[in-house]
Amino acid sequence: MALRPGTRILAVVGATFLLLVVGAAVFADVLAAHPPDRASGAPYERPSAGHLLGTDDLGRDLWAQLVFGARVSLFVGLLAAVIATVTGAAAALVAGWRGGWVDVLIMRVVDLVLSLPFLVLVLVLATYFGRGLQVLVLLIAGVLWARPARLLRGQVLKLREFGHVVAADSMGAGQVRILGVHVLRRLVPLLISQFVRAAAVAVIVQSGVAFLGMGDPGRVSWGSTLYFANNGSAILTDAWLWWVVPPGVALTVLIVGLAFAGFALEEWAEPQLVGHGWRPPIHRRLDDDRGSEPPPGVALAIRGLSVDFDGSRVVRAVDLTVERGRMLGLVGESGCGKSTLALAVMGLVPHPGRVHGRSVHLGDVDLRRLGRRGLQRIRGRELAVVPQAAMSVLDPTRTILRQVAESSALGGHPDPDGHAGTLLSRVGLPADRHRAFPHELSGGQRQRVVIAMAVANRPRLVIADEPTTGLDVETQRQILDLLDELRIELGMDLWLISHDLPVVASRVDDLAIMYAGRIVEVGAAGQVLGAPTHPYTSLLLDAFPSLDGDRRGGRPVPGEAPDPMALPSGCAFAPRCEQRVDRCTHDEPDTMSVGGTLVACHVAGSAIDDATSLGGTTP
Repeated sequence: MALRPGTRILAVVGATFLLLVVGAAVFADVLAAHPPDRASGAPYERPSAGHLLGTDDLGRDLWAQLVFGARVSLFVGLLAAVIATVTGAAAALVAGWRGGWVDVLIMRVVDLVLSLPFLVLVLVLATYFGRGLQVLVLLIAGVLWARPARLLRGQVLKLREFGHVVAADSMGAGQVRILGVHVLRRLVPLLISQFVRAAAVAVIVQSGVAFLGMGDPGRVSWGSTLYFANNGSAILTDAWLWWVVPPGVALTVLIVGLAFAGFALEEWAEPQLVGHGWRPPIHRRLDDDRGSEPPPGVALAIRGLSVDFDGSRVVRAVDLTVERGRMLGLVGESGCGKSTLALAVMGLVPHPGRVHGRSVHLGDVDLRRLGRRGLQRIRGRELAVVPQAAMSVLDPTRTILRQVAESSALGGHPDPDGHAGTLLSRVGLPADRHRAFPHELSGGQRQRVVIAMAVANRPRLVIADEPTTGLDVETQRQILDLLDELRIELGMDLWLISHDLPVVASRVDDLAIMYAGRIVEVGAAGQVLGAPTHPYTSLLLDAFPSLDGDRRGGRPVPGEAPDPMALPSGCAFAPRCEQRVDRCTHDEPDTMSVGGTLVACHVAGSAIDDATSLGGTTP
């Protein structure tokens, strides 16, 4: 995994700092000409060739104390961090996986440890158990483990509901194997960050304890050097320059080195972290040609919208309209760009995606011209989405009532909890299930929860992206009935996205067919289904079995969808098309009006005499 340039710089700086400290600790006997704990010169000697940093009030060499002190800081920091991280991870795995009274017991202990003053607790325990270095390591680790346990436990609760974990459990995998292979591996980035934090805190605590005179009297450390400097009133003389500053700088170098190296290791362990966070302003590329505002009867008007990922165009110059009072269906094979188009409309295309286009009008508002704050005010209020795979968007640690109430609160509802309960009842969830957690619900019930969240603030337009995926036929019908009822009841417009043509065809007023990022046919649903013009639409219809006895149904579409990074020249569908002509392989088709529908196809255009070219734009 290649790190970003900025991260590589931090990694080099962090590694350099750590190598300096590690090198000092390992080669301390070579680097120091005098012992660190015995007098080797006169008190308060200034730096010289014999004593690089001078001597303290007892004549001990400060350079020797600096390099030998690195051993103590590394020993305490790394060993305490290992013990704390391993202990915290073990507690999190047991609590998160077992749940029940085991989870409650472990988390109450964690809460108790976190509520106590950290440094005071270590000092009290060190006074009681003694000042040995090994004892101090155990004491620091015994306090530090609670924070990793708290953070990692939440991740375990989430991971145990993931599909691949449930699948492994269903195949008979043992709990130890599931935790080690499927859960613990996903925790590596968090483990790294918690280890680095624990090491830095342990170094600081050990130095603080030694500075307060509670350290191991038989060990020279940076904290003990500062302790003797304070007792010797070094700050009142010039001696502070070589007595106080060097150990302070050494502590800073070690902590900064741990932080920078940990940041780089975390990104290396979790490649998805690359590109997250701040996005560059060029994420949205605005065209000078804004296009005209849509007429009053149009709910959503997309004009010339494209999306690129690393030079690969996955959505290609899409024009699409959702009219008031009419439901639009968008159908295409998986990977054709349907969901990416919806994300582009919402302004949620992830990095490194780049969105281009003339305009995306929601009513009279051009979403392309809004900044992030403007889009945040639109989302969930004027424009909402029902995502696919409801389990992946619901928080497994919160009840469904709280999650729907959060959506209501974001819209400014005066009684979010009451409104959430009303919504859940409206979408078919009985009152005794409102305080259930997502994993306690069926797939259809979770989808109803997501629908309730989407309509909580009565948006003007709802985008339902594969809302019935993974559900049985009867539940699919119920979910689509619910969406249709809410559309009419709340006066919303609905854009339904699916790969299942029969499901969409029975519901929508207008139908658009998408292939390889482009709309290839669009028109009234009855017209598109009754007299399909594009060969791809015909093949999609033939791919589904017919219930009227037609034996032609169920024939799969030949070939495979093209890779967006290697689209063929000419028409993208040509390699799979049984009606292709020579022109299809080298000329991309313009959009034609054919028999009342808009279609991008050379064959359709040549077969209909009254076909009218629309100048090459995509519908």
